Amino acid sequence: MPLAKLNIAPGIDKQDTEYGAEGRWVDSDNVRFHYGLPQKVGGWLKLISDTLIGVVRGTHVWTDLNGVRYTALGTDRKFYVYSEGTAYDVTPIRKTTSSASNPFTTNGTTVVSVADTGHNAIQGDFVTFDSFSAIDGLDMNAEFEITSITDANNYTVTHTSAASGSTSGGGGTGNMNYQINIGIDQSQYGYGWGTHTWNSPDYTGVSDPGWNEPRKTSSVTIDARNWSFDNFGEDLIATVHKGQTFLWDTSSGTATRATVISNTPSSSRFNLVSMPDRHVFLFGTETTIGSSTSQDDLFLRFASQETTNDFAPTATNTAGSFRIQDGSKIVAAVRSRNAVLVWTDTSLNALQFVGAPFTFSLVQIGANCGAVGVHSAVDVNGIAYWMSQNAFYLYDGAVKKIPCSVQDFVFEDFSITQQPETFAGVNSEFNEVTWFYASNTSNQIDRSVTYNYLERTWYTSSLARTTWTDYGVYQRPYATKYDPSATATTPTVKGLTAGASTFFEHEEGVNDDQSAMTAFITSGDFDIQDGQQILSVSRGIPDFKNQVGTANLTMGFKTYPSDTGSTISRDVTTSTKFFDLRGRGRQTNVKITSDTLDSDWRYGTLRLDIKPDGGR
Repeated sequence: MPLAKLNIAPGIDKQDTEYGAEGRWVDSDNVRFHYGLPQKVGGWLKLISDTLIGVVRGTHVWTDLNGVRYTALGTDRKFYVYSEGTAYDVTPIRKTTSSASNPFTTNGTTVVSVADTGHNAIQGDFVTFDSFSAIDGLDMNAEFEITSITDANNYTVTHTSAASGSTSGGGGTGNMNYQINIGIDQSQYGYGWGTHTWNSPDYTGVSDPGWNEPRKTSSVTIDARNWSFDNFGEDLIATVHKGQTFLWDTSSGTATRATVISNTPSSSRFNLVSMPDRHVFLFGTETTIGSSTSQDDLFLRFASQETTNDFAPTATNTAGSFRIQDGSKIVAAVRSRNAVLVWTDTSLNALQFVGAPFTFSLVQIGANCGAVGVHSAVDVNGIAYWMSQNAFYLYDGAVKKIPCSVQDFVFEDFSITQQPETFAGVNSEFNEVTWFYASNTSNQIDRSVTYNYLERTWYTSSLARTTWTDYGVYQRPYATKYDPSATATTPTVKGLTAGASTFFEHEEGVNDDQSAMTAFITSGDFDIQDGQQILSVSRGIPDFKNQVGTANLTMGFKTYPSDTGSTISRDVTTSTKFFDLRGRGRQTNVKITSDTLDSDWRYGTLRLDIKPDGGR
């Protein structure tokens, strides 16, 4: 029998069975489709050797008027600015206690008690001491993580060394600088006051109000800390989720921390600056400016044109506000074609600049198509793409559900609790939008799904990134990865307990940060004569392009779809013209794998010597 081509359509199909997906690919990792062919993705390298404190959940790149490049990175515990090879801690200062007198108490261990009336700190916050004298051999002039809260006026920190003695009230006179309260690194259910109806039964179903006992179930989700960033000229506007809005002044230098923008709402979900009219928007913000108790998840404000803090509407400015009606909270917003698109958890709305006297119009343009998180939507050349709770959508003048060949795989394994952390990133070099998300078994992002919007193909991966920035300001995409068990290195903090984030440059080489990257792709099963005969495969002719190193090609053989079957593997190099096989079955599949340093490949069309064979 003549050689038969194994033609396989581009994209991953996980909607069908492996046998039903004949002529398609069914599984992959670290593989993309480019010009219809599967190929190993580009590699990545650490951008800096230092690691950052906490999990990065917001990022933004820009340049100043002198062409200096910056990247803003917000974690659950810190706010950084990266510039030209160095990450700087610019976390805002919440409170300063000046000329504190003898606040330290030691007990011969590494634990130091600190007295400061009305400190308003929480466990895990950061405080920096300066100008104090040493106490029992301990230099306290450093940044510390607060280990525990004793009461409203006292807390403890942990030093790297044990005190040589025990002293109550020492250290002389110095200053204490408290950074803004930290957030949480993952979304979680709330079990405290207000999580359920009054006098409701507990989880056992017993009619017991459960007075003075925490709830065992909850309908209230406490979102992980997120950051949103945008430019106002060369300066950066930063909003911490359900918190304050800050300005980082580029001209003040990287040693300067961000500061609160005066006269702005004290509690907002996120920000955005409209262009080209330059209005600062705060979404899910306060109905009464400065009153955090008036924060309304569906309320939005915009400051007067060309200002950062004039949010109170008057007859002589362009400030204003809206309340969106459809949904329970504003979730995301992006600049798009002549409008700012705003998603709630159920709807899509468009804000369009119309000038005086109304400044902006607000129109709902989609229903039952909400977004899952503040970073779950992107705009690519005037077309918006986003992830909802059960589907993917685009808006190109009309809301459209995107046909998705991996939809069940993604959404049946999509963590309900961690949906707000989903991050959408664009890789315009390869026409890709990738959503990084948490699976059902994880409390952090551990998977990704990619849509090639030019070729209209889907593929999945284990690549886990908490943020992603497309190339443009920089020559390659930048991304962050979180390791909860790692210890961060910048800045130096005594008593640090948080996990760490690594900052990567992507599409750099073909390795996993100088280690071998594992990449594979697996086809569905195929047969001859619609599976009416046993087939025999005796020879294969591989077809690779841009191959470097060794790729492994594995053929799987089954008599019936439910069989475990058998496999035959062959290593393929650039010198491999053909390989011999001794495989037989009613159906077969192919898997290409590479796991060696510097390996690379693009797969073409495999040809096989297939012929009917009798049964035994």
